[in-house]
Amino acid sequence: MLSDADDAVFEGLGDTATLDGGAVVGVFNAAWLQPQMGGLSTGIVEPHLVVRDRDLGSAGLGSTAAHDGRTYTVVSVEPDGTGLTALVLREVVP
Repeated sequence: MLSDADDAVFEGLGDTATLDGGAVVGVFNAAWLQPQMGGLSTGIVEPHLVVRDRDLGSAGLGSTAAHDGRTYTVVSVEPDGTGLTALVLREVVP
């Protein structure tokens, strides 16, 4: 049931990104977008891409992610134990 709920959320609210060159649907959060939960800021200071574990493939530390014309390096991998993993990103500055 939880997997079905994740599918619905990612299908309706997900962002298309690339992860090590392959397309992936995840939820992208960045401080400059000022994500909020209710009326409170979430405190996110680094961009994150949350993906389903089944879509993670071999991505890990040092992997490359891209979203909305920006390229990032994965600096931390944080699985939450529910089938989702947050990839903490650092923008690659040309």
